[in-house]
Amino acid sequence: MLPGKKYKPEDLLVLLRKRVWWVLVPFAVVSAVTAAVARKLPDRYYSEALVRVVPQQVPEEYVKAPSNESAQERLLSMRQQISSRSRLERIIEDNNLYPEERRNGIMEDVVDKMRGDISVSIPKGDVFAVGYTGSNPRVVQKVATELARFFIDTDLQDRSNLAEGTNQFIESQLEDARRRLVEQEKKLEEYRSKFSGQLPGQLDSNLQAQANAQMQIRALVDSINRDQDRRLMLENTAKELESMAPGPDSPAAGAAVSASGDAVQGGTLVQQLEVAKATLAGLQKRYTDSMPDVKNWKKIVADLQAKVDADALTRPVSAEAVPTSPAEVARVKKLKETRDQITQLDKQTTAAQNEVKRLRAISDDLQHRIDAVPARESEMTELTRDYATLTRTYQELLSRRETSKLAQNLELRQYGEQFKMLDTPRIPERPNSPNRPMINLYGMAGGLAVGLALVALLEYRDRTFRTDEEIISLLALPVLAVVPVMESNSERRQTRRRRFYLGIGLGSTVLGCLAILIYTFVR
Repeated sequence: MLPGKKYKPEDLLVLLRKRVWWVLVPFAVVSAVTAAVARKLPDRYYSEALVRVVPQQVPEEYVKAPSNESAQERLLSMRQQISSRSRLERIIEDNNLYPEERRNGIMEDVVDKMRGDISVSIPKGDVFAVGYTGSNPRVVQKVATELARFFIDTDLQDRSNLAEGTNQFIESQLEDARRRLVEQEKKLEEYRSKFSGQLPGQLDSNLQAQANAQMQIRALVDSINRDQDRRLMLENTAKELESMAPGPDSPAAGAAVSASGDAVQGGTLVQQLEVAKATLAGLQKRYTDSMPDVKNWKKIVADLQAKVDADALTRPVSAEAVPTSPAEVARVKKLKETRDQITQLDKQTTAAQNEVKRLRAISDDLQHRIDAVPARESEMTELTRDYATLTRTYQELLSRRETSKLAQNLELRQYGEQFKMLDTPRIPERPNSPNRPMINLYGMAGGLAVGLALVALLEYRDRTFRTDEEIISLLALPVLAVVPVMESNSERRQTRRRRFYLGIGLGSTVLGCLAILIYTFVR
């Protein structure tokens, strides 16, 4: 190309007309070669299934789904599962896919090739597509159906397994919580049995019981004091009555000894025996049998009893008792009643003292329980806190188990979110690839680009002047004359013949390539 040369549109047209074969031949050759190559490419068929994500049929406010994963997340997970080598190998062997590749290559490359032929589209709304590309239309339709069924069945199985696994896990946790709760209940029961009466909840009752025991003790002590005062009065009365006994000159007297040891007489032998027995009984209430007074009175009672028995044997049956004075009889009777009252008071005093001891023991035990309440309260707080925690955990697990059972039933009855076939795969009627018309168009465009590139290259390397305007514009020199090309007749005939044959050859080539191209388009 001459430096500084500028091309006008008419120059470009002249250039193209001059070098038209440099454009047509590459265009035709490249287009024909591309069409032939496209014709030799194997047909690839594509079949797909449309799968719809059916939402849960029961409102989630009533039954919550076992999984919170979205349909897209589950789809990605299942896509990884179906892309596993073991599953793809099974599909390849069951459908006899890629026989040439399996004979000439290794299974790993075949599996990778099949991964590339499987397509799973991203869900748009609630629909996604599962497709497969292969060389056999019927096999492609079968494999696409199998892949779609895999997604549907795997989704159902995964959700069912998840619901069942969740239910089993909650059942195991519930059983463990129940066992721990029973153990804690046993600990609480044993603790309450072991420290019964010392528990914080029994503090008020213990205080009330202790107050009642103290009141009873005070009442009994007051009663004992009153009884002791009365007994002292009764003893004084008995001494006065004993001192009023008749002297030794009394006709019906019998010897006797008073509580002080002085000899007294009065009344009949039977009356003296009764007085002696009453006196002895009173002494035995206060003293032991080893006391001298008790021994003396026992001897007196024995002597009087012997005299009474001897007198009864010597007295005639019809003999009347020796009369005694009414005052003496009243005195003896009063003395006997006084001794009986003293005996009764002694019994009451002894019983009251025993009751006081019992009540004081109860009060001491209650005080011990009350003192132990703070320690028991801290221990009880820890036990009840653990028990409350276990109870709350157990109740939560119970609630979750019911929810899990509902979710499991939801999946078993297929009321949950699931995949359903919206459009089954069909046998493709035409190949999906290669796209021969598009390949041919690309080839034609490439051939045209090659031809134009050759023309541009030739023009770039051509540095000859063709017109006087080029000389004037580029060299700034005036043109004196233009000498035309001088050829003889034979040279002109030879040139025309060469151009004719070259045109026929190039034209035939172009026509042949165009015929191949047209044939490819028609097919």
